[in-house]
Amino acid sequence: MKIAVRAAMIVAALLAAFIAHPLPAGAAQNAPGTTEHTIAMGDWDRPYLLHTPPNLKPGKRLPLIVALHGGLNDAAYVENQSGLDKVADEEGYAVAYPDGLLGTWNAGACCWFARWAGVDDVGFLDKLIDTLVKQGVADPGRVFMTGFSNGGGMAYRYACERSDKVAGIAVVSGALAIGCTPKRPVSVLAFHGTWDPSVPYTGGGNMDADVHFPFIGVQVLMEFWRWVDKLPALSWPVPDGPEGCVGTGPGAVEVALCTKQQGGHEWPDYASKLIGEFFDSRPSLPKPAA
Repeated sequence: MKIAVRAAMIVAALLAAFIAHPLPAGAAQNAPGTTEHTIAMGDWDRPYLLHTPPNLKPGKRLPLIVALHGGLNDAAYVENQSGLDKVADEEGYAVAYPDGLLGTWNAGACCWFARWAGVDDVGFLDKLIDTLVKQGVADPGRVFMTGFSNGGGMAYRYACERSDKVAGIAVVSGALAIGCTPKRPVSVLAFHGTWDPSVPYTGGGNMDADVHFPFIGVQVLMEFWRWVDKLPALSWPVPDGPEGCVGTGPGAVEVALCTKQQGGHEWPDYASKLIGEFFDSRPSLPKPAA
């Protein structure tokens, strides 16, 4: 019975996605402000929002932040939740806010509709980034990714599988939900609350409704990234960060964690400013060999 119910939910989700009217794609990609666009993925036009700053010089490529919404949210929600438009306008970034399937991303062991339907979200993010590079919007050496909750898990998955395409990631209340073997070191900034009921700070619980695999403790996860990147202990205060923000110190690659005591499943009000500074401090990716 459970299998039948799940199959019906998947079919309904896919039908809703396929028959939904696509967002208009006629606006100029370089228009300042936030515009609506779609990318064709087979028979499915997948929507995203693109925000570019005012006073944009024609032909100038911008560093790109791909911001991924949390579970059962959408692009407009995380645009408002994160406040990254302000960072983009002040620091000269473009921000792309894509939509997952019925508000979910296939981050591996999570989450719901996208995982059940086997959606290739890594392929979608590949095509989104490549499209913005081809259109002259994004600098391919300055692509970053951030995400909240399920979107944060998707950012982890993308960094694990496409470390050659991102210069750094920032994860807010998200969990690594897939085996991870990046090809190159990845800079990671993470934000977590010690009272988060959805992504337990000390680990445990279940990754998804039908995935009986525990969350990795936050500090264990940061140790994993530090080990992968061959970095020292997280003992340096993060510049301009509040108490509870520590990292591996200055360098081309950095791992940092901001812990909010008694914080919940939330995007801290200081997070976006630190994300902008963290990304700004990362070196560009090397150009691919000719």
